[in-house]
Amino acid sequence: MKAIATAIPEVKIIEPRVFGDDRGFFMETWNVTSFAAAGLDCQFVQDNHSRSSAGVLRGLHYQLTQPQGKLVRVTAGRVFDVAVDLRRSSPTFGNWVGVELSSENKKMLWVPPGFAHGFVTLEDDTDFLYKCTNFYAPKDERCIQWNDPEIAIEWPLGGITPILSAKDHAGLPLTQAEVYP
Repeated sequence: MKAIATAIPEVKIIEPRVFGDDRGFFMETWNVTSFAAAGLDCQFVQDNHSRSSAGVLRGLHYQLTQPQGKLVRVTAGRVFDVAVDLRRSSPTFGNWVGVELSSENKKMLWVPPGFAHGFVTLEDDTDFLYKCTNFYAPKDERCIQWNDPEIAIEWPLGGITPILSAKDHAGLPLTQAEVYP
């Protein structure tokens, strides 16, 4: 497994070792020892799985007092996955990192606590899986506008209008959002 630093060093692209032959493939998606050796010493308490059609945009979500670290991956289809630094004391506050995750490339992304997270699906029937370091707390969840011009995420939408939930339509701009110290 390789843990690759991004423009925001705490956010990591994980490239697992994939063993394949004419029967298919095998890969290890989580190993506490390997991840700790790569500097990702975390304990997961919850796994989640979503399926979306093409053009669905989920995010940018975060939990304020019960922050979640997330190890995310795609098992069918493709997404453009984004992490936004919401730590006001960080030199990368308000910056974002985006990466394509797919069933084909088998990459994963580590989104540490203190970041908002979101993704847009690039294919129908995309399955998105993620491990969380804290439990989901609906009353603690916050949402940043997916298209906040101050953050300026370069979503690969190809001219389409993304499909959003009511919660995501109501996201706040970064300048009005509660963030981490």
